Amino acid sequence: MKITAAQLAHMLSGILEGDPNASVQRPARIEEAQEGDFAFLDNPRYESYAYTTNASVLLVAKTFQPVQPIAATLIKVDDVRSSLALLLQKFDPASQESATIVSEKASVHPAANLGIGTSIGAFAVIEEGAVIGQNCVIYPQVFIGRNVHIGDNCRIYPGVRIHYDCRIGNNCTIHANAVIGSDGFGFAPQEDKTWKKVPQVGNVVLENEVEVGANTCIDRASLGSTLIHSGAKIDNLVHIAHNVEIGANTVMAAQVGIAGSTKIGDYCLLGGQTGIAGHLVLADGTRTQAQSGIGSSVKEPGKALFGAPAFDYNDYVRAYVVFKQLPDLQKQVRALEKKLKELEGK
Repeated sequence: MKITAAQLAHMLSGILEGDPNASVQRPARIEEAQEGDFAFLDNPRYESYAYTTNASVLLVAKTFQPVQPIAATLIKVDDVRSSLALLLQKFDPASQESATIVSEKASVHPAANLGIGTSIGAFAVIEEGAVIGQNCVIYPQVFIGRNVHIGDNCRIYPGVRIHYDCRIGNNCTIHANAVIGSDGFGFAPQEDKTWKKVPQVGNVVLENEVEVGANTCIDRASLGSTLIHSGAKIDNLVHIAHNVEIGANTVMAAQVGIAGSTKIGDYCLLGGQTGIAGHLVLADGTRTQAQSGIGSSVKEPGKALFGAPAFDYNDYVRAYVVFKQLPDLQKQVRALEKKLKELEGK
């Protein structure tokens, strides 16, 4: 795709400074960009690259005031990240793929229903009663179980498994090798110290605009639904157990683990490797730093937590400063004890 700076500025409702005919055909990082690339600057730490970059077009905030000459044509916008997201959609090769082909090597059950413009890749398996909406892309080696319903404009990457009766909304993306609807971890202890499997007969529901990362596993409910509300974004290698509920527009980084029947509120931000115990409730806007361990419910909206077990972020930071000083404090205490004994001896 080739486009001029003037066209980009019009598309983004931005202010153009420089050559309107400068053309670009690919995005690049500001420190690596070459002629014909467009780059962006949204972090002050990278400002020095703005004066040395070889990019033909540079996307910056309207508030940006250069302190040196810049060779690139500038496009100034209100929100650099949002504008970049729009541009990357235009340049995304996946979004330009044809969505009209069902591979001869795919196995599609006669009782499955495929929407107009949906493509099915080689060695994909679509079972009886599955319904897939319009303009979806089902990549090779995807398994879609019986009675699964998938909405419009979804993209299901290679190796994804979506088990029976699960529901996927519109505009969802599921990345490679994710598993939706595997059995929840349900076992009943027996008198002889063995474990009896409890059948997991519920399903998983992903509402609209949900994105699920590679190798993430979302377990089906024992009864009812494991529910991921609209706009949630889930990173790679996340585990969501049975009957968990994830609120709208909640975001979680890699290796988060959420135990069964916990309810996460809307607009929460969970740092990588956060672990959350079962049967808890996290209020809207809860934020956890990486590797935090949540062992009790969070009732106050907007709370920031850190540590394992996690507690108030600011308290944790203050406590950690003291923690790092413990060896010195220990020496001081021992020295004071020694002096005290000497005074007592006198």
